[in-house]
Amino acid sequence: MTETDIRLPIVTALTEDLDTGFVALFDGYRNVVFSAALRLCGRWADAEDLTAEAFLRAYRALAGYEPQRIATLQPRPWLMTILANLWRNAARSAARHPPPAPLDDAPEAADPGEPTERVAERSETGRELAALLGELPEEQRLAVVLRHVADLPIAEIASVLGAPEGTVKSHISRGLKRLRLLYPGRYDERS
Repeated sequence: MTETDIRLPIVTALTEDLDTGFVALFDGYRNVVFSAALRLCGRWADAEDLTAEAFLRAYRALAGYEPQRIATLQPRPWLMTILANLWRNAARSAARHPPPAPLDDAPEAADPGEPTERVAERSETGRELAALLGELPEEQRLAVVLRHVADLPIAEIASVLGAPEGTVKSHISRGLKRLRLLYPGRYDERS
């Protein structure tokens, strides 16, 4: 299913009825928004909070949009822009406040239907990836996550970051190069 196949019915639903359309927007994009949030934050609970806040902000914004503006909306990059801004603001806020007691050893919430082995593997891989991504500068981290987790094309990432496409490609390339240095043989380039 292409982005256009997902986008058109959602935008149409949003212009007809905000509440019904928003349910479609959430159902269509919650997984990609959560995946990107998880890779940016590194913690399941923080990613859930960030995802919820992003959709709340999206709903509030949509309530103030005219139908013509909604009709031209590109939901995926728009949601990723909201997510990126929230993540940046949270990072800035965290830098100004002392960190709470460490909870790194606390287990993340798991899906009760998921096999235990898979939960353990996901948790270990997620922590490892989050730690590696945490080593990247903010713009590189965001560009790599948007490209390789959210699977956004370069043009949409440029829109989210407010940067030229060449700069986005540079952020992705440098971020992947640094990841390869941090963990050789694990990451490949798709951009």
